[in-house]
Amino acid sequence: MRCRFLIVLAVTACGGGGAPASPEARAVVEFVGAYPDEAKPTGVVREFAIVAEPTELALLDGKPLRVWAYNGQVPGPTLRVKLGETLRVTFTNKLPQESTIHWHGVRVPNGMDGVPGITQPAVQPGESFVYEFTPKDAGTFWFHPHVRASEQVERGLYGVLIVEDASPLPYSREVVWVLDDWSIDPSGQIAGQFNTRHDLMHDGRWGNALTINGKTSTELRVQPGERMRLRMLSSANGRVFVPDFGELDAKVVAVDGMYLREPMAARGFELAPGNRLDVELAFDRSVAAPLEVWDRFYAQRPNRLATIVVDGPLVETPRFEVPKARVPVWAEGLEVPATHDFRLNSRGGGPYGIAWTIDGVAMSADHAHHEMHPSLSLAKGAFARLTFTNESARIHPIHTHGMFFRLLARNVVRVDEPFFRDTVLVHAREQIDVGVVPTDAGTWMMHCHILEHAEAGMMTTIRVR
Repeated sequence: MRCRFLIVLAVTACGGGGAPASPEARAVVEFVGAYPDEAKPTGVVREFAIVAEPTELALLDGKPLRVWAYNGQVPGPTLRVKLGETLRVTFTNKLPQESTIHWHGVRVPNGMDGVPGITQPAVQPGESFVYEFTPKDAGTFWFHPHVRASEQVERGLYGVLIVEDASPLPYSREVVWVLDDWSIDPSGQIAGQFNTRHDLMHDGRWGNALTINGKTSTELRVQPGERMRLRMLSSANGRVFVPDFGELDAKVVAVDGMYLREPMAARGFELAPGNRLDVELAFDRSVAAPLEVWDRFYAQRPNRLATIVVDGPLVETPRFEVPKARVPVWAEGLEVPATHDFRLNSRGGGPYGIAWTIDGVAMSADHAHHEMHPSLSLAKGAFARLTFTNESARIHPIHTHGMFFRLLARNVVRVDEPFFRDTVLVHAREQIDVGVVPTDAGTWMMHCHILEHAEAGMMTTIRVR
């Protein structure tokens, strides 16, 4: 009798009735129920209009800044729907360039993924496109262009999508922080040179102005007794943040939109471009001095992110349990032969003089007009171990469209992160292994989320059949 397993729903073991015969089959069994295979529409449709166009806004320190914006604001609008509701977005492009919207982290039908030449035609200036899908997962997600992203995101094109639980958790309140950095020239405007040789040789474009929600100075005022959900995301082109909440009672409750197996202390998490982090903050008393939140990616040169002031009368603290996700341990994951080892490196040449490569190939940033052959084909519902070997001296946050994965190892040392991801930072000269069970068919992008590296070729596609 041949071993076989069906898409995520059931596994047939060899030998009749015993345990699954292979580590791959056992990994699929452990994965069952981790997250929904299909969306469950309630019939409610939420309609939004998003217009991308140049404008001028008072950002950073309050001075006028020429930007590209969604609906005249940076960050763009925060879209909210409840799990089961259908999102219908009419996107109109009033930019001088073609564009799209990619729904980062959302498991959408392949045709709604916003990648020109792969899932849809680029939206030309003056044209519109309708995105419609029902999210399968509750969580914190975001949206941004997938055309000339190193320029369009840097100019301000990004927004937040929050998919609430069907019964939202009764926090005292929710706060959204979009972390970014801006490269500002001596005139006080966004530096107009993109994909420079310096940025390409290093870790992309790191700016000289750090912002939360477009402002360089952030103060959060709270009352003692509050229990808050802070939804954080990094929309930076290349910068990595490591948020440090000091002595605050801070727990991570979700990573990249997905709940954890168990909440964990909010310490040392590398918030790379594209990552999201939901942090629960509890304030049990007044604090005489303001509390400071720092970025400690460079421990010797920390950056102040925000100030939190705790003051006022005590309020009642909401009492409830945070959902705990079914996140497989995959203890045998490293015993499964690697499906593919992606080699990350660079070489000279290409339109920018430096090409960033996956397996020696630099994908044309103009993929909208070139046929792309997937570098890897995966079976829907089957477990796969993917290896990423960084042969370069630079960092690479690897992002997969259309699928979540779990980190298995760094440099062959087993890691049991109690959460799934869609983006993971690979350090210089580092090798990582991840486990994945794809649940959504289609041809999906995979790329470095340092946008300059992606623009210079560090992109490929994976077909889920």
